[in-house]
Amino acid sequence: MGFSKHPGVIIGSMSARVKRALASKIRRNAKAFLAKASTRQVALYKKKQVIFVQGDPADAVFYVEKGTVKLTVLSEQGKSAIVAMLGSGDFFGEGCLAGQRVRMATASALTEVSVVRVDRGVMVELLHGRSPFSERFMAHLLARNVRIEEDLDQLFNSSEKRLARVLLLLAQFGKEGKTEPLIPKISQEILAEMVGTTRPRISTFMNKFRKLGFIAYNGGLHIHTSLLNVLLHDS
Repeated sequence: MGFSKHPGVIIGSMSARVKRALASKIRRNAKAFLAKASTRQVALYKKKQVIFVQGDPADAVFYVEKGTVKLTVLSEQGKSAIVAMLGSGDFFGEGCLAGQRVRMATASALTEVSVVRVDRGVMVELLHGRSPFSERFMAHLLARNVRIEEDLDQLFNSSEKRLARVLLLLAQFGKEGKTEPLIPKISQEILAEMVGTTRPRISTFMNKFRKLGFIAYNGGLHIHTSLLNVLLHDS
């Protein structure tokens, strides 16, 4: 379709820092573009409400304006796993652009969310042009590439480090250079699924983080940048 290649951008040769810088630089453009687009379809979802279900027809791409969206995959054996947590400025459902006819995951609202729905045909037309929207979508692909690389690296880290990384991601650390002061309420069971460990271990790590001042419970869960120390130091 032509959208996987961008003039002057060679994904494979970019460092993670450059990819993040590019994503940060043009992130705001897509929101402004979508606000003016005549094809804009905005939908509001309440907490825990399903946006689409695994196996549904894949006919549109979604853009998160506000809130947090959870993507979950269900195996043939009936086991579920959280594969992504998406926030403001993120796209999801883009598999339809690569030939997927049905949804490969279930998308649901972890908080109250506002999403923009863009039909597949309209999305293809937008990506063929050199617009702020197409640039933002490319930034999304670059950022996702970085995330996949980091996820692979995390497989070899301890559960404690993986939990620290998940919390920093939920706090939007590194997006626009700042963190959210408060992240949505999330159960330890969900954190255990995301980290790949047990709930008791999550409880132990969270208590440790709190005692060290990395997190705080005050009307919600506050994540401090000092939590980075867990990632930067050897276990």
